[in-house]
Amino acid sequence: MVDATRTRMRDPEPAAESNYGYCMRRTNENLQRGLNGQIVMKESELEWETNQQGFLKYYLMGDKNPAAALHDWQVFVHDIRKGSGKHRHQGGLVLFILEGQGATECNGEIIEWEKGDCVLLPLHPDGIEHAHYSRGTEPAKWLAFIHWPVWDYVASELVQTRVNTNFKPGT
Repeated sequence: MVDATRTRMRDPEPAAESNYGYCMRRTNENLQRGLNGQIVMKESELEWETNQQGFLKYYLMGDKNPAAALHDWQVFVHDIRKGSGKHRHQGGLVLFILEGQGATECNGEIIEWEKGDCVLLPLHPDGIEHAHYSRGTEPAKWLAFIHWPVWDYVASELVQTRVNTNFKPGT
Protein backbone atom coordinates (compact mmCIF):
# COMPACT_ATOMS: atom_id res chain seq x y z
CA MET A 1 0.00 0.00 0.00
CA VAL A 2 1.30 3.40 -0.98
CA ASP A 3 1.32 6.13 1.63
CA ALA A 4 -0.80 9.00 0.42
CA THR A 5 0.41 12.49 1.14
CA ARG A 6 -2.05 15.28 1.28
CA THR A 7 -0.83 18.72 0.39
CA ARG A 8 -2.84 21.71 1.33
CA MET A 9 -2.66 24.61 -1.05
CA ARG A 10 -1.93 27.92 0.60
CA ASP A 11 -4.39 30.70 0.13
CA PRO A 12 -2.96 33.10 -2.37
CA GLU A 13 -1.34 36.21 -0.95
CA PRO A 14 -3.54 39.25 -1.41
CA ALA A 15 -2.40 41.31 -4.34
CA ALA A 16 -0.62 44.48 -3.40
CA GLU A 17 -2.82 47.52 -3.79
CA SER A 18 -1.92 49.50 -6.88
CA ASN A 19 -1.34 53.22 -6.68
CA TYR A 20 -4.54 53.79 -8.62
CA GLY A 21 -6.39 51.44 -6.28
CA TYR A 22 -5.06 53.44 -3.33
CA CYS A 23 -6.31 56.69 -4.92
CA MET A 24 -9.75 55.19 -5.53
CA ARG A 25 -10.00 53.75 -2.00
CA ARG A 26 -8.84 57.01 -0.39
CA THR A 27 -11.24 59.09 -2.50
CA ASN A 28 -14.13 56.82 -1.52
CA GLU A 29 -13.16 56.94 2.17
CA ASN A 30 -13.11 60.75 2.07
CA LEU A 31 -16.48 60.81 0.30
CA GLN A 32 -18.01 58.45 2.88
CA ARG A 33 -16.52 60.48 5.74
CA GLY A 34 -18.08 63.63 4.27
CA LEU A 35 -21.45 61.98 3.77
CA ASN A 36 -21.65 60.03 7.02
CA GLY A 37 -19.08 61.53 9.40
CA GLN A 38 -19.73 63.32 12.66
CA ILE A 39 -20.79 66.90 11.94
CA VAL A 40 -21.26 68.23 15.49
CA MET A 41 -18.30 68.23 17.84
CA LYS A 42 -19.75 68.49 21.36
CA GLU A 43 -17.88 70.92 23.59
CA SER A 44 -18.95 68.88 26.60
CA GLU A 45 -17.14 65.81 25.22
CA LEU A 46 -13.80 67.55 24.79
CA GLU A 47 -11.00 68.04 27.31
CA TRP A 48 -8.87 71.11 27.98
CA GLU A 49 -5.17 70.51 27.50
CA THR A 50 -2.30 72.41 29.06
CA ASN A 51 0.58 72.47 26.61
CA GLN A 52 3.54 74.64 25.62
CA GLN A 53 1.19 77.33 24.24
CA GLY A 54 -1.25 77.40 27.19
CA PHE A 55 -4.79 76.09 27.75
CA LEU A 56 -6.35 74.64 24.59
CA LYS A 57 -9.37 72.57 23.62
CA TYR A 58 -9.21 70.83 20.23
CA TYR A 59 -12.40 70.35 18.20
CA LEU A 60 -10.69 69.03 15.07
CA MET A 61 -7.12 67.84 14.76
CA GLY A 62 -6.64 66.43 11.28
CA ASP A 63 -6.90 62.66 11.21
CA LYS A 64 -6.90 62.38 15.04
CA ASN A 65 -10.72 62.65 14.73
CA PRO A 66 -11.41 59.79 12.28
CA ALA A 67 -15.19 59.97 12.87
CA ALA A 68 -15.38 63.66 11.88
CA ALA A 69 -16.83 64.63 8.51
CA LEU A 70 -13.78 66.83 7.86
CA HIS A 71 -10.21 65.79 8.47
CA ASP A 72 -8.20 68.53 6.82
CA TRP A 73 -8.78 71.22 9.46
CA GLN A 74 -7.37 71.98 12.86
CA VAL A 75 -9.89 73.87 15.00
CA PHE A 76 -9.25 74.73 18.63
CA VAL A 77 -10.06 77.19 21.40
CA HIS A 78 -7.27 78.93 23.28
CA ASP A 79 -8.07 80.21 26.78
CA ILE A 80 -5.57 82.99 27.37
CA ARG A 81 -5.49 83.57 31.11
CA LYS A 82 -2.55 85.95 31.06
CA GLY A 83 -0.19 85.14 28.23
CA SER A 84 0.51 82.25 25.90
CA GLY A 85 3.71 80.58 24.92
CA LYS A 86 5.41 81.94 21.82
CA HIS A 87 6.05 80.05 18.61
CA ARG A 88 6.83 80.56 14.95
CA HIS A 89 5.26 79.15 11.81
CA GLN A 90 4.47 80.41 8.34
CA GLY A 91 1.03 81.77 9.28
CA GLY A 92 -2.20 80.94 7.50
CA LEU A 93 -4.16 81.11 10.75
CA VAL A 94 -7.59 82.61 11.41
CA LEU A 95 -8.53 83.57 14.99
CA PHE A 96 -12.08 84.51 15.96
CA ILE A 97 -12.26 86.21 19.36
CA LEU A 98 -14.97 84.57 21.52
CA GLU A 99 -14.47 86.35 24.86
CA GLY A 100 -12.55 89.17 26.44
CA GLN A 101 -9.93 91.43 25.02
CA GLY A 102 -6.26 91.03 24.40
CA ALA A 103 -3.38 91.45 22.03
CA THR A 104 -1.22 89.38 19.73
CA GLU A 105 2.48 90.08 19.46
CA CYS A 106 3.32 89.33 15.84
CA ASN A 107 7.01 89.62 14.81
CA GLY A 108 7.42 92.27 17.49
CA GLU A 109 4.30 94.29 16.59
CA ILE A 110 1.40 94.41 19.09
CA ILE A 111 -2.05 93.94 17.53
CA GLU A 112 -4.97 94.57 19.91
CA TRP A 113 -8.31 92.76 19.62
CA GLU A 114 -11.58 92.21 21.50
CA LYS A 115 -14.65 89.96 21.50
CA GLY A 116 -16.15 89.64 18.03
CA ASP A 117 -12.95 90.53 16.16
CA CYS A 118 -11.31 88.26 13.60
CA VAL A 119 -7.50 88.21 13.53
CA LEU A 120 -5.69 86.96 10.44
CA LEU A 121 -2.09 85.79 10.62
CA PRO A 122 -1.12 85.86 6.94
CA LEU A 123 1.28 83.49 5.26
CA HIS A 124 4.89 84.64 5.41
CA PRO A 125 7.85 82.67 3.99
CA ASP A 126 10.12 83.58 6.92
CA GLY A 127 7.45 82.66 9.47
CA ILE A 128 5.51 84.68 11.99
CA GLU A 129 6.69 84.53 15.59
CA HIS A 130 3.72 85.27 17.80
CA ALA A 131 2.29 85.15 21.31
CA HIS A 132 -1.09 86.16 22.72
CA TYR A 133 -2.03 88.14 25.84
CA SER A 134 -5.26 88.90 27.67
CA ARG A 135 -6.00 92.44 28.81
CA GLY A 136 -8.20 93.28 31.73
CA THR A 137 -9.32 91.10 34.61
CA GLU A 138 -10.93 88.24 32.67
CA PRO A 139 -9.24 85.64 30.45
CA ALA A 140 -9.70 85.97 26.71
CA LYS A 141 -10.69 83.12 24.41
CA TRP A 142 -10.33 82.73 20.68
CA LEU A 143 -11.20 80.00 18.21
CA ALA A 144 -8.48 79.13 15.67
CA PHE A 145 -8.84 77.61 12.21
CA ILE A 146 -5.91 76.08 10.30
CA HIS A 147 -6.38 74.36 6.94
CA TRP A 148 -3.87 71.48 6.89
CA PRO A 149 -3.45 71.29 3.08
CA VAL A 150 -2.38 74.95 3.00
CA TRP A 151 -0.13 74.43 6.04
CA ASP A 152 1.54 71.48 4.29
CA TYR A 153 1.68 73.23 0.91
CA VAL A 154 3.78 76.09 2.28
CA ALA A 155 6.05 73.64 4.19
CA SER A 156 5.17 75.32 7.47
CA GLU A 157 7.52 74.90 10.37
CA LEU A 158 6.45 74.92 14.01
CA VAL A 159 9.14 76.14 16.41
CA GLN A 160 8.43 76.84 20.07
CA THR A 161 10.43 79.90 21.14
CA ARG A 162 8.95 80.40 24.64
CA VAL A 163 6.96 77.91 26.72
CA ASN A 164 3.80 78.96 28.59
CA THR A 165 4.58 79.32 32.30
CA ASN A 166 1.70 76.98 33.26
CA PHE A 167 3.07 74.05 31.23
CA LYS A 168 4.59 71.22 33.21
CA PRO A 169 6.33 68.61 31.01
CA GLY A 170 4.93 65.13 31.45
CA THR A 171 1.43 66.29 32.44
